[in-house]
Amino acid sequence: MLEIIYQDEHLIAINKPHGLLVHQSSIARDATEFALQMLRDQVGKHVSPVHRLDRKTGGILLFAFDKESEIAMHQQFMNAETEKKYLAILRGFTPEAMNIDYPLAKENGTMQDAYTAFRTLSHSEINVPFGKHLTSRYSLVEATPKTGRMHQLRRHFSHILHPIIGDRTHGCNKQNKLFLEHWNMTTMLLHASELSFIHPKTSTKIHLKANLHDEFKRVMSFMKMEL
Repeated sequence: MLEIIYQDEHLIAINKPHGLLVHQSSIARDATEFALQMLRDQVGKHVSPVHRLDRKTGGILLFAFDKESEIAMHQQFMNAETEKKYLAILRGFTPEAMNIDYPLAKENGTMQDAYTAFRTLSHSEINVPFGKHLTSRYSLVEATPKTGRMHQLRRHFSHILHPIIGDRTHGCNKQNKLFLEHWNMTTMLLHASELSFIHPKTSTKIHLKANLHDEFKRVMSFMKMEL
């Protein structure tokens, strides 16, 4: 059963679990469950996603019940008129705050402007050796992407050498192996925590929040991190 965090006659939002695909994809043929079909079955109505989250990212995922709302919300996301916040656990100690202005290439090679702002919420140093270091350091951050490029946060944090823990494509394989061996953790520690937008029918501002999933909270607990 998916956790529904918002619903009216036009829109519905869920707190997507880590590891769940939004819809069927040729690049993940191993998947047998999809948020789109699960939600349709759960509410007994047609729904269409108006934005996307990576398979391993948890958090707010918004759907529309009708075509007009779907198109209007697509437009808001495309025009960067929504406000999004994410929580992530990164390798190393990040600065107190930072703006990342680093263009990203599309699949066809075309470069696109990409902007991410983040602030550090907590640092953690744990007594687990890593490489030449006697301890391991991590940061909990709140990120606010100003643009919506493919894998933007994952690529931006990798660019500043503070990759997201559990990110296999853009992250640190040695850290991912450490988390698997020490804590049996394979989740990517990226969570879409907040979303604000203008309702396409009522023109009111909607602000949604999604609670962290258990695995993310487990890591925060043994790292003694607090929001």
